[in-house]
Amino acid sequence: MSNIPDFTDTERSIVQQTVKERYGKSIAIESADAEIRLYPDDRELTSVPVLYWEARDAHFVIFKVGEKNYRNQFFYTAREQFGTGREEYDEIGDCVITLLRVQADHESTRVSEN
Repeated sequence: MSNIPDFTDTERSIVQQTVKERYGKSIAIESADAEIRLYPDDRELTSVPVLYWEARDAHFVIFKVGEKNYRNQFFYTAREQFGTGREEYDEIGDCVITLLRVQADHESTRVSEN
């Protein structure tokens, strides 16, 4: 059992508003749980709260790994998973903004390759 608190209403609101600003419309953001390794050497998985949404063929996840600690990633398929190059964030706003920027940059290079 994890003692990591769920996302607060304020954290959810920041994510929702930032995503809405990025896409110009409301996107459904789902709450879920995921089992991850909190530390690279952990043998056991820890259940953590996540926020998940989909937009423009990409899937986005923000993991809450502590009171004010977040990780993120976006993916297209199981083989195409990406991070932002930063392990962890202590501000939810920075976490979601960076995630959206990195994905937008990736999307533009992905489109130009096809």
